[in-house]
Amino acid sequence: MRQFFGMSKQGNLKEAAKGLDRPQMILLLSNNEQFEEHVQGLEALYPGVPSIGCIGMGYDTHVVEHGVVLIAYFDGIVAAANVLEEVSVMPVKYIERLEQDLRKVNGSHRDTVCIDFCAGNDACVLTTMHAALRRQDISLVGGTGDAGKVSANGKVYEDAVAYALVRNQRGRVKTYKENIYQPMDEHRFIASKTDKKNYVLGELNGHSARQVYQDILKVTERQILTQTFQNPFGKLNGDDTCIISIKEVQGNALVCFRQVNDSDVLVLLKLADYKEVVRDTIQKIRADFPRPSAVFSVNCLFRYKLFTEHGYMQEYLKEMSALGKHAGLVGYGEHYNDQFVNQSMTCVVFE
Repeated sequence: MRQFFGMSKQGNLKEAAKGLDRPQMILLLSNNEQFEEHVQGLEALYPGVPSIGCIGMGYDTHVVEHGVVLIAYFDGIVAAANVLEEVSVMPVKYIERLEQDLRKVNGSHRDTVCIDFCAGNDACVLTTMHAALRRQDISLVGGTGDAGKVSANGKVYEDAVAYALVRNQRGRVKTYKENIYQPMDEHRFIASKTDKKNYVLGELNGHSARQVYQDILKVTERQILTQTFQNPFGKLNGDDTCIISIKEVQGNALVCFRQVNDSDVLVLLKLADYKEVVRDTIQKIRADFPRPSAVFSVNCLFRYKLFTEHGYMQEYLKEMSALGKHAGLVGYGEHYNDQFVNQSMTCVVFE
């Protein structure tokens, strides 16, 4: 199989599609002003070709911040695309669509992946989708787009998740998750006074979450929203840690980018040697796939900002491109199987 990357910084869809012939699956990454236009235009250019899209920045060796990006797959794949609607209320109502597409693609954990773009309520959506995907042990990689909109097969949806099932007929697929943070074991907490619906974290070990964060890190209230780049929270999930970013301060509470529940065990995290972590990830991928056909990744917006501020973003993309064809999305939250995480990178590698 092969991966195509096309882009236009001016938002010219035909320019981005130049050289794309007979695609079998297309991922569209667009800007807010032209999203609907690009969705309709893509369907007109490639009628009947499965596609999903969202509003967000795309990249290969450079980041396209405001324009349009096409990532396409062809030459030896089987694919299907669709959408689950009403994700804020009951995404399971539409799960039969995913089940039918799984039967159509007829893949397995060895050769098939699900890529998704979500418009919200990510944790519930992932739990719902995982219930269907796990029957065939198929992995999922994806992320949250901007402005509460996604597209599937030429149509724009709100309050929905768009998904693409991609089966590699000529080799394996494998997913990875990268965490550039490490736990500060001396700072472990039990969460309480949470608001699951609004992602509010009220107290840590019975004290104001805002005050605890400030006291430990010696920061002002105004500095909290930038300090989370260095020190997010982590939710312990067995041997794994799901990263939780701080979105805003709400009185004595903290509003996060993902749900926290009462009695969740949280730990404060600190930034590790991210360059070394990236090198380790690349080495793992190379060990599994000496000659990968393609890599699709989702990098968190906060990682993008952190890497950019440290002058590392271009170096990072250059290092990842050494694997082969690498392209992806800058997301507002990252998906890995049934996990909704922040400040992470998730990716799928095709043999």
